[in-house]
Amino acid sequence: MASSAQLLDGKQLAQTLQTQLAERIQTLQTQHAGIRPPGLAVLMVGDNPASAAYVRGKERACAKVGIASFGQHFPGTTSQAELEATIEALNQDDRVDGILVQLPLPDHLDAVRLLHLIDPDKDVDGLHALNLGRLVRGEPSLRSCTPAGVMRLLAAYDIPVAGKSAVVIGRSILVGKPLALMLLQENATVTIAHSRTPDLAAVARRADILIVAAGRPGLVDASMVKPGAVVIDVGINRVTDTTGVSRLVGDVDFDGVAPIAQYLTPVPGGVGPMTIALLLENTVQSYCQRHALPWG
Repeated sequence: MASSAQLLDGKQLAQTLQTQLAERIQTLQTQHAGIRPPGLAVLMVGDNPASAAYVRGKERACAKVGIASFGQHFPGTTSQAELEATIEALNQDDRVDGILVQLPLPDHLDAVRLLHLIDPDKDVDGLHALNLGRLVRGEPSLRSCTPAGVMRLLAAYDIPVAGKSAVVIGRSILVGKPLALMLLQENATVTIAHSRTPDLAAVARRADILIVAAGRPGLVDASMVKPGAVVIDVGINRVTDTTGVSRLVGDVDFDGVAPIAQYLTPVPGGVGPMTIALLLENTVQSYCQRHALPWG
């Protein structure tokens, strides 16, 4: 069956945002002679192939818009103490506006402690308790990149959120919880569902806006989607078919849902590029705040 849903093209929107950021950085450096460029430090531990690909993508995006990279790649055996010392040094480094610890980390490391060591004003992933607390209170803060990217995608396509029933499947601190708060802030009526939700299909079918961030390929099929709903697929899963060919898929059965939904994000090319674009934007926002430059 042919697709009838309009695709929400995160790749194209991310490219537009990156072009705007590059122009903003160039303008600021022209107006303020001698000012340094924004700086981002991404810390990666171990050799997780997916993490390595993400980090390379972030570094390429930084170079494209004019952000200096101070990334460091540590062996998988690196100690907690060494990483803590690295973060403390980056907190004090005046060249660095954003610090990001690439997750997941090896099991012997305390990820929460490392994230809480990051200066909240350099926490461009928006995962520090202080920034999450500001989000709960509706105060200005650095916002989690993936949820912020979803909200920006909805806004770019003029999709109304206020008064709509929004269902978020997934309750992680990375996506589900902060996204629910952002939707609430825009006056949606929000339900958070998860693996222990009874009759998940019935809950999902109530959604005008259905956002799936569960990390389970093909979790949401056509039977779970209200006709005309907006479906945002945050999942990114690598699956291998019977012939040994691997590909990336989301948490939504794209082919089954496309004829039913009004709007739908592809995987890849939907939410993923927006995450990187918002990371860059957070870095530039932090840079402007640190230099008392106009933002927004």
